[in-house]
Amino acid sequence: MAASPAPSRLRALATRALPYAPALAASGALGALCVRAILAQAGRPALPLDDAFIHMQYARRLAEGGFFSFVAGDGYSSGATSLLWPVLLAPFHALGLRDLSLVYAVWALGLVFHAALAVETARLARPLAGPAAAAGAGAMCAGFAAFAWFAWSGMETVAFAWILTRTARLAAALCEPAPREPATDSAAAAQPGAPSRPPTASIARSLALCGFVAPLLRPEGALASLLAAIALALRASRAVPPALLPAPPLSAPSPSRSGALWHSARPAGRLLALAPLLGPLVVPALNKLLAGHPTSSTTSVKWLIGNPNYDGPTLGAALLDNVRLLVTDVIDGGQWTAVFLPEGSAAVIALGAVALAVAAHRRGRPAHALIVGALALGALLPCTYLSFLWNRVRYVWPFAPAWIVMVACLARELGDVAQRLRPSLHYVTPLLAGAFAGALAARLPWAIDDLANSARAIDRQQVWLGRWAARHLPEDARIGVNDTGALAYFSGRRTFDVVGLTTEGEARYWVAGAGSRFEHYEKLPPERRPTHFIVYPHWMACPPVLGRALVDATVEDQAILGGTTMIAYEARWDLLGSGALPVRSVPGERILDELDVSDLESEAAHAYALDPLADQRNMAIALAAPESSAPGELDLTRTELADGGRYHRTADRFVAHLAAPPAEARLVLRVASDDGAELAVSVAGEAIGTIDVPRGPWVERALPLPAARLSTPAPIAIALRRGAGFHAFHYWITGR
Repeated sequence: MAASPAPSRLRALATRALPYAPALAASGALGALCVRAILAQAGRPALPLDDAFIHMQYARRLAEGGFFSFVAGDGYSSGATSLLWPVLLAPFHALGLRDLSLVYAVWALGLVFHAALAVETARLARPLAGPAAAAGAGAMCAGFAAFAWFAWSGMETVAFAWILTRTARLAAALCEPAPREPATDSAAAAQPGAPSRPPTASIARSLALCGFVAPLLRPEGALASLLAAIALALRASRAVPPALLPAPPLSAPSPSRSGALWHSARPAGRLLALAPLLGPLVVPALNKLLAGHPTSSTTSVKWLIGNPNYDGPTLGAALLDNVRLLVTDVIDGGQWTAVFLPEGSAAVIALGAVALAVAAHRRGRPAHALIVGALALGALLPCTYLSFLWNRVRYVWPFAPAWIVMVACLARELGDVAQRLRPSLHYVTPLLAGAFAGALAARLPWAIDDLANSARAIDRQQVWLGRWAARHLPEDARIGVNDTGALAYFSGRRTFDVVGLTTEGEARYWVAGAGSRFEHYEKLPPERRPTHFIVYPHWMACPPVLGRALVDATVEDQAILGGTTMIAYEARWDLLGSGALPVRSVPGERILDELDVSDLESEAAHAYALDPLADQRNMAIALAAPESSAPGELDLTRTELADGGRYHRTADRFVAHLAAPPAEARLVLRVASDDGAELAVSVAGEAIGTIDVPRGPWVERALPLPAARLSTPAPIAIALRRGAGFHAFHYWITGR
């Protein structure tokens, strides 16, 4: 009997693509609704998050030959939270999709990943919940409003969810392969082109690749790398049971020889297990090589762990608050996620977690359950951020497919219970799965309207201001921004990211607070300073550097923007350094030492002690020159001063450093108090006097210091004796 002809590559590809057809059709229909709503509200292609334009700007720079530089001439930027998403977009820009036309490519990628995610979620659910509930999981995924919102948002969220889910599915399949069914296998062999289970080696290679790539889409992909590495290591540490090995061809060696080949391949398997662990190292290595530090600027700005403003207790409290918010609000369809989830979703997910354990026990799939559980717990990773509520909670949703698998298990287990009670109730599982999918899909109209409204808001504010800057600002302008994506992409001007996400070196000062940013700007070379600012004034919180307002963009009917009004200003730098000296000076005296409060370098040099959450009380202000009781002549040329300061202090401690012991010395303080205060000053533990600070704006006060105490580095302490607190701006030791 002649052997059946081998299937053509085209037919094999079509066979592999067939499961995606229904998902692509559903995603295409949903995408058409989303795009139509956006075009109806915005009047043109638009995206609901400014961060999407950050990816597009990186993609443009890649297409122009700038390797992850955000603006031409500024070099490498460590602000790309996703390395691969701009890489996927760059070829479309190179092919001619510019300006808003690139949005169509973004939408097309969103459609593909939205469909692929539904397929992967169904495949992950099938071994645990069976075919009917798995189909329901795919439907839940396709109808989940958060996935629809983000698939057409221009962000990498759904692509990242897909690779997390695919990694989990492959890891589970490698740990617990589906047993061969002889009848099915013989039938498949008789039908050319019929699908068959991929061999274990193919799954391992795919898993290694997914584990390597996942952290290049998002840093949280390190979880996928870990899951992949563990699964591959387990595979390498044991022999595959003969029943799970693919049938050998006629020319294959004897079974003993085949076993020897397997054992000889185990070192290669161990090496393959290391491949996923290299993925999380790629971005830190690039940052270290090209920026001089392994951490990304986004990590510096958004990650609670390592934030200098949080000590142990405050860090623990912040993490606990985030976890509590995740459980009681975010996954429960509360105020932050009502647009995506039905109220009470947390209870269904909790029951799904129980059903997952039951399903794993009944079907002998413990590894599947552990991997799904690990993926679900991955939602705790965003709880380590300063806030995970930004951008419609986008950091949490990539882990939601695991919740959907749990709910599919719940549908299956409840259906099985019903069928045991009455055999005719075989339809309960698909009915419940469909009901869950319907409950999620019921949020789609609301979410699509929110998507379109948010896209319109970004278009009317950031995009409009970016186009305004392109028309009205000089080509050599450098724009200070707090939302950097659309302003950089549409203006074509160099940007200075005051938050520090895309401008190297600025994140540290943003995290410290507005006062520290002002002090930092005093040290910036003039050529690095912005010529203009386009910011939310309350975000910028640094009025001394904001000059004449040029234009504003106000959008009222919105819920996504950082503020109702964003304003374009001329930059003002005339107040830099205006507060560097006391307003009174004695002829013949000089500054022996100076602590410039809020100046991070000056504070570090003087071991200035800070309290937790000091960033929230770090201000930059400009006022009339302070009234001074210090001796000396008044500088009448400085009628307005600007300085950074730390507010609501109850004690200040620092160490003074003098080059040589002075003959006489005086401590001059620039301080303020809302309600009046009395401060006690000591040097090296010796009390030297008190300072009365009147209620109102800042003042300067002076107190003689014991020169003998200043012969070595001397600790100076200012303690609150009366009042609720004081604001500290500057300390000088003057003398001769």
